[in-house]
Amino acid sequence: MTVIASALKQKTFELRTNTWVTKVITDSTGTKATGVQYTHVLTGEEYFQPAQMVILCAFSFNNVHLMLTSGIGKVYNPQTGEGLIGKNYCYQTGTAATLFFEDKLFHPYMATGGIGMGSDHFHANWDFDRSPFGFVGGSTLGAGLYGGRPISWRPTPAGTPMWGSAWKKSVSKWYEKTMTISSSGSVMPNRGNFLDLDPTWTNKFGQPLLRMTFDYKDNEKKLSAQIANVINDLAQSMKPTSFTKANPRNSWSSVPYQSTHNTGGTIMGTNPSNSVTNKFGQVWGVDNLFIMGASLFPHNSAYNPTGPLGAIAYFAADAIKNTYIKKPGKLVDA
Repeated sequence: MTVIASALKQKTFELRTNTWVTKVITDSTGTKATGVQYTHVLTGEEYFQPAQMVILCAFSFNNVHLMLTSGIGKVYNPQTGEGLIGKNYCYQTGTAATLFFEDKLFHPYMATGGIGMGSDHFHANWDFDRSPFGFVGGSTLGAGLYGGRPISWRPTPAGTPMWGSAWKKSVSKWYEKTMTISSSGSVMPNRGNFLDLDPTWTNKFGQPLLRMTFDYKDNEKKLSAQIANVINDLAQSMKPTSFTKANPRNSWSSVPYQSTHNTGGTIMGTNPSNSVTNKFGQVWGVDNLFIMGASLFPHNSAYNPTGPLGAIAYFAADAIKNTYIKKPGKLVDA
């Protein structure tokens, strides 16, 4: 929101609300983007916006969807391993324990840094021997509280009724006496995890919806089991009154909220055979089309993607402003 507010002060910027870009239009050769097609969602009117350069900044899923609906690049085929659009979809994994203390107060609504901690020991520490566990990657650890919103933060020990006066009494008792130890784990690309166009379901514009095919594989299951044991050992050592154990996450579900850290589908790389874009997010073969977002990531680290995304955006913007605009064309020779 702060970026849009700043952009609106620029005479060269125009914001068109209630519109939905449905397709990137290319010329007859397919090597140059000529603009985008978009629909006004209130009137249903369709427009073509010509452009000398197109940058997709529509979040991971929509970046992939636009590439697929625009017919740009070769769609990934999990059977043959060929194609790149939709390949390397990754998520994150993790687990957590909830600790209850009769004799401590945490004031969750304050969310101060003093009640939080983080550890990279089981993630970015190369001295951590992963061989006994049989996985690559790792998990970050975090403990503490943030927000403490009374509608969403209602921790109760195992065995507490799900409703009624006993539940209310338990929520009141434990609201300020509970903390968590949580993890965020990496997910590596797998041949069977990918994004493509759904063969049945369509959106309001008649386009196929984006379809996700994903589940945790052996690497994520082993990683999750290892960090769950670490969390439970830590929790036990803190001598809580009781705690809800961390359980390994062996399957993925779209039902409970977990995170919004989706990556892959238009991955960046060193050449057109292994990636959709170069290191600047410039699409191979369509020099005036750029992609920004976590769809560029070839895998998903245990870290959240926002920081690297900002760095990539600044890196790409610098190259566009100081190199591409002056001499449009390839920023990287394949």
